[in-house]
Amino acid sequence: ACSKPEAPAQPAPGGDQSAAPGTAKPAKRLSIAVIPKGTSHTFWKTVQEGVAKAGQELGVEVIWKGPMTENDREAQIKIMEDFISRRVDGISLAPLDDTALRMPVQNAIRSGIPVVIFDSDLKSDDYVSFVASDNYKCGVMAGEEMARLLNGQGRVMVLRFNEGSASTTKREQGFLDVIAKNPGIKVVSSNQFGGATGETCYRSAENLISPLRQPDGSLAVDGIFCPNEPTVFGMLRALQDIGAAGKVKLIGVDTTTLLLDSMRKGEIAALVSQDPRKMGYLAVKVMLDHLNGAPVEKRVDTGATLITSANIDSPEIQALTAPPKN
Repeated sequence: ACSKPEAPAQPAPGGDQSAAPGTAKPAKRLSIAVIPKGTSHTFWKTVQEGVAKAGQELGVEVIWKGPMTENDREAQIKIMEDFISRRVDGISLAPLDDTALRMPVQNAIRSGIPVVIFDSDLKSDDYVSFVASDNYKCGVMAGEEMARLLNGQGRVMVLRFNEGSASTTKREQGFLDVIAKNPGIKVVSSNQFGGATGETCYRSAENLISPLRQPDGSLAVDGIFCPNEPTVFGMLRALQDIGAAGKVKLIGVDTTTLLLDSMRKGEIAALVSQDPRKMGYLAVKVMLDHLNGAPVEKRVDTGATLITSANIDSPEIQALTAPPKN
């Protein structure tokens, strides 16, 4: 379900008031706008926690605002334009389309507003830094685990996410590149897209697996890869509907309480978890460092972890995958 974005942090008390005679005027509190791809999925709510923590700890005003769904390019562009007009000090953006957001980013830079890209790449170098998981590596990790579980033999498919989404495209490619190195594994489908929501992914998953149903109720596929939260959720529902959950090796990227519980039940074989809190925190910190004149890396890797039945209940995984509080 979609939640209202948290209210932006407020400037420090007295920050906009004139200084008393004979005293220095308080320094302006820097404002950083953080624009996610969407606001409805658990992943983004968890990123938001990291953003809020950075604002509190670093003493910067953070303003969180994004489109409801991850396919609303026009809404994300409009949000960019609004923040440019408001003259925020910096913008951290997770572009939901690696091409459509190039011009808004260029407009921000021409207006003197630096941009940090996070989560998903942009087909441009016009930004301060890219803060994200190594998305290609996420796909590679999933592919290697799939090949291990299938002992190098079987039939697999991929339910892609959305065209123009650089992060998921790289995960899909990483997975397929690993599978291509295993001649005993055949890819039966890799060109179907789920769409931007769990519901559209569910319908796409139904359409994808329907032709593969066998007379005995099984599926003519051994493994399925889904590159993010809504695709995993949609595919899991579709498999549950026909009693095939757990009979196919389902591997995905991103975690929610529901998906982790399904793994404990044996319905999901593995999940690659990003670190969304760290990503949100660094999306703010890297921008603040730049605004303060400190050197920043062009690429900041926020890490990824493979979760399996062997480590799902370890303290490290519990901390990494804790659900957002709000």
